[in-house]
Amino acid sequence: MTESASFWDKKAESYAKSKIGDEATYQRKIAETQEFLTPNMQVVEFGCGTGSTAILHAPFVEHITAIDISANMLKIASDKAKDAGVENISFSCGTLQEFNAQAGSLDAVLGLNVLHLVPNRQAVIAEVARILKPGGIFVSSTVCLRNSPLRFIKLLVPLGKLLGQMPDVFVMSEEEFAGEVTAAGFQIERQWHHAKGGVAVFMVARKR
Repeated sequence: MTESASFWDKKAESYAKSKIGDEATYQRKIAETQEFLTPNMQVVEFGCGTGSTAILHAPFVEHITAIDISANMLKIASDKAKDAGVENISFSCGTLQEFNAQAGSLDAVLGLNVLHLVPNRQAVIAEVARILKPGGIFVSSTVCLRNSPLRFIKLLVPLGKLLGQMPDVFVMSEEEFAGEVTAAGFQIERQWHHAKGGVAVFMVARKR
């Protein structure tokens, strides 16, 4: 995890300056997520990056804890929250498992553009299930490359990592990912894909 944190620390400033590739899809995901949010909710977003999504959702909930492994990302996120006058976000450096929330303590967990970057995906999904209340919401946006020509990216990852140009990337199919989510005790309420070849999957799942 230290290697991944170092990569994202180095990328933090350029990541913060990068523009959203598909603004319409991003706004759709924001709007659909907010359909499930209520003012009394306690929320965690893991892999929050520079905090843009957490800041947009903050007015709709009681509190968001934004988690990331990169201290540099979180510094940018914290500054952005202050500039936006958002006071109901706190920031935590580390993984979701290291955060170690109390079982059944959260109303919603967001994991956006992160699950294809972690080696222990099933364990992370299990942790999401553990910390959510029954009926709690898990929102994810995940790249699923198994059925795409881009699946061969896994062959480039070792060289990309060696050159400091790529993080770990793990290949899965949309069906595989959905199966892991349902096996962890969730019922999928929204699921649609986007991006070229439909490789990005947005999902809203409710803990049974």
